[in-house]
Amino acid sequence: MTTPQPDLMFDLQDVALSLEGNAGPVNILRGITLQVRPGTSVALTGPSGSGKSSLLMVMGGLEQATAGRVHAMGHDLSALGEDALSRFRQGRMGVVFQSFHLIPTMTAVENVATPLELAGHKDAFARAEDALADVGLGHRLTHYPAQLSGGEQQRVALARACAPRPAILLADEPTGNLDSTNGAAIMDLLFAMRDQYGATLILVTHDATLAARCDRTVQLADGQIA
Repeated sequence: MTTPQPDLMFDLQDVALSLEGNAGPVNILRGITLQVRPGTSVALTGPSGSGKSSLLMVMGGLEQATAGRVHAMGHDLSALGEDALSRFRQGRMGVVFQSFHLIPTMTAVENVATPLELAGHKDAFARAEDALADVGLGHRLTHYPAQLSGGEQQRVALARACAPRPAILLADEPTGNLDSTNGAAIMDLLFAMRDQYGATLILVTHDATLAARCDRTVQLADGQIA
C-alpha cells in the first residue's frame, strides 16, 4: 500500500465500494486512486449512476470503502469506526446536499447553531447569526424551514456547513432542487465562502459550467475515473 502523502488533503488509493443488491453485490466504485491538494476545488462529473455521489460520501467518511485506503487530512478514514468518523468530521468538514436536511422544528439560526453547540462552541449562536448574514439571511433568523423558499433553505444549509469554518467543503448537487436563478446564487455563495475560509471544495455536479469554475474536473464512468 502506498504511504499517504502528508501535503495532501485527500489521498485515495485503489478505493472500491460494493453494496448488496437484490441480485447480489453491486460494484459502485472500482479502483479509484485520487489525490487532492489543500485549498483546491475539484468537480466530480459523469452520468447518473457513475459513482459521483458515492465517491463524495466515501471521501467524507459518510460511506465506508469496502477496499483500498481513504486518507483525509492525514487520517486513515478506512480504519475509523462510525463514532470516530463523526468526531473527525466535526469542525473539519462541511457538507451540503441536494436536499436541504434542515430540522423542521428549529428556526434558521437554531439549525445552524445546534451543530456548533454540540461541538462545544460557546459562541454558537453568534457564529450562526454571522454565517446566516454571510448568505443574506440575517433578516430570517427566527423563521422555520417551512417559512423559507427552497433557495433560502439551501442558504441555511450552506451557512450550517460553513459556520464551523471547515477545512473541507463537500457539496452534492447543491443546486439540484433549485431554479436557475437561485442555483446560480447558491454556487456564487459556495465559491465565495470556499475562498473566505480557504477550504478544499469537492463538488458533485452535472453542470459543465459549474465544473469549469473548479480547479480540476474528475470524470467518472461505471465507478471508475474515466
